[in-house]
Amino acid sequence: MAKKKTKFVCQDCGYESAKWMGKCPGCQEWNTMVEEIEAVAKQSSRSYVTSSSTVTKAQPLSKVVGDREPRIDTTIQELNRVLGGGIVPGSLVLVGGDPGIGKSTLLLQLSAKLAEKQEKVLYISGEESVKQTKLRADRLGMISPELYVLAETDLQYIQHAIDEVQPSLVIIDSIQTVYQEDITSAPGSVAQVRECTAAFMKIAKTKGIAIFIVGHVTKQGSIAGPKLLEHMVDSVLYFEGERHHTYRILRAVKNRFGSTNEMGIFEMKEAGLEEVLNPSEIFLEERSQGAAGSVVVASMEGTRPVLVELQALISPTGYGNPRRMATGIDHNRVSLLMAVLEKRVGLLLQNQDAYLKVAGGVKLDEPAIDLAIALSIASSFKDQPTQSMDAAIGEVGLTGEIRRVSRIDQRVNEAAKLGFKRVIIPEKNLGGWTVPAGIEVIGVPSLEKAIEVVLGR
Repeated sequence: MAKKKTKFVCQDCGYESAKWMGKCPGCQEWNTMVEEIEAVAKQSSRSYVTSSSTVTKAQPLSKVVGDREPRIDTTIQELNRVLGGGIVPGSLVLVGGDPGIGKSTLLLQLSAKLAEKQEKVLYISGEESVKQTKLRADRLGMISPELYVLAETDLQYIQHAIDEVQPSLVIIDSIQTVYQEDITSAPGSVAQVRECTAAFMKIAKTKGIAIFIVGHVTKQGSIAGPKLLEHMVDSVLYFEGERHHTYRILRAVKNRFGSTNEMGIFEMKEAGLEEVLNPSEIFLEERSQGAAGSVVVASMEGTRPVLVELQALISPTGYGNPRRMATGIDHNRVSLLMAVLEKRVGLLLQNQDAYLKVAGGVKLDEPAIDLAIALSIASSFKDQPTQSMDAAIGEVGLTGEIRRVSRIDQRVNEAAKLGFKRVIIPEKNLGGWTVPAGIEVIGVPSLEKAIEVVLGR
């Protein structure tokens, strides 16, 4: 008979305590400690991630033969880009996002695409019945004999189904509904999520099956469960977007097999998610002409240049402390650039409220957007519109200098492809690459010179 002990576990961060506490010391949240009875049993000595039943020995890395396994092409270009070129066999991928954002739709479409290529796919739903999944597949027009569906939450039966079907891809929707019988806590608890994820990791590594698991998110926007969950998997994908808008953005915040800077963009339609192959056109299609405070910037999202519109609204404040609000960019960066504009350019902004927004719901965090932010603030403050066919690229230093940025040729080529006539870039980025036809490139050494070029005196 296994000895039992009682412990209290935080359902937000996984902090464990021998006694109940009203406030969790780990995440500082109230009333999240839940009592769990843990059976202390002898653990199997076999590793979760070993791919062989034999005992392995340490060996020099130089003598290890690196067999490159071919990736599985999903035929969805945006998903391939975020994953780093396709699905790696034996990988464990965690997909998170707000309720109703389209996680299940994306994974069902992925399942159908692979099933059309004669790849066996097992879709396990713990939140819908088989008939409900069939209705959703009929609506999306995605039915294939190689796509297997199972409505189950017991981990033991799920493992049996995987052994029986022998699929190339397994979808778990969602990890918070799966449970192990020998763990006394409820499904979705920290212990259940941790142990079930470890079991799926063992299946993925030993059998070479790619597994996608869906994770719920908390009200703060992070994946529910312990942070250990994100450390256990190979990749973490976040599906972002407003539920009342049609565009969705897929980002990789962790990827052991590719870059974490890539971004995939989809549009939600009646027939499912459709890829947006040229997002720059989407983000600029509703841009107002001749409006003060609007500047276009060419930002790099991984290997892809994306042109987006930055909007600024500067207005006199009626209070002692002016407001600084930003959507899509860090508000601390806005405060920094406003200080540079005031100190180095002479714009009196200390009594002005500032509201900045990245149109289209994109989040930008690279230094190359500094110049566009500063120009949009100056344009709104002076109430002088910029030219609609201008784009700005550059990092702004604290002394007011414009510093060089990477991949300037790709950014300028994207602007030229969309019909822009002039691009303002750092002076140090001039030379060493070929300027595309039909566009004028102006190098500026300082922020003051950039404002003079774009807005005049």
